[in-house]
Amino acid sequence: MTNHRILAHFNESAELKIKAADELALPISQAVELMFQALSNGNKILACGNGGSAADCQHFAAELVGRFERERLPLPAMALTTDSSIMTAIANDYSFQEVFSKQVQAFGQSGDILLAISTSGNSPGVINAINAALERDMRVVALTGKGGGEVKNLLGEMDVHICVPHDKTARIQEVHLLTIHCICDGIDTALFGGDADD
Repeated sequence: MTNHRILAHFNESAELKIKAADELALPISQAVELMFQALSNGNKILACGNGGSAADCQHFAAELVGRFERERLPLPAMALTTDSSIMTAIANDYSFQEVFSKQVQAFGQSGDILLAISTSGNSPGVINAINAALERDMRVVALTGKGGGEVKNLLGEMDVHICVPHDKTARIQEVHLLTIHCICDGIDTALFGGDADD
């Protein structure tokens, strides 16, 4: 790989982040407020996604249960991507498209939040999880790209859609990770104080 190609990746990523900042600041702040209200009321956040998005779910849950950038009590968040026995049992006995929705039905309660991550917005398993969450009177924060796919059509006025304005999966995932860090910082600031402008 030449330096030119490497620089092109960096430049494209940087340009997208600058462009996305203006478009995504409002929905990210709305996601922070939604999650802050849920956590303040004793509710939890469930997260689902496939592949790189599964890793993002686990990263998000780890930041809340552990810590982000300040010492604090653990916050209730769970990635639905980590229990191999549950996932393989559901995939084997039903279908892989139900591995998240059945967990939402098992663990989700009214007032909880589902963080649903799909770079295309068209993952059948994530779509099923969103439908299961809405049936349980949960709110949804969806991280997508590529125009939002089918996911954007499922969300209501009380939900939040954070759609990265790009079509390349790698670039979308990079902005998703930055978005997750913004959300974690926003939750910490909302729950525990501090200068929101830091």
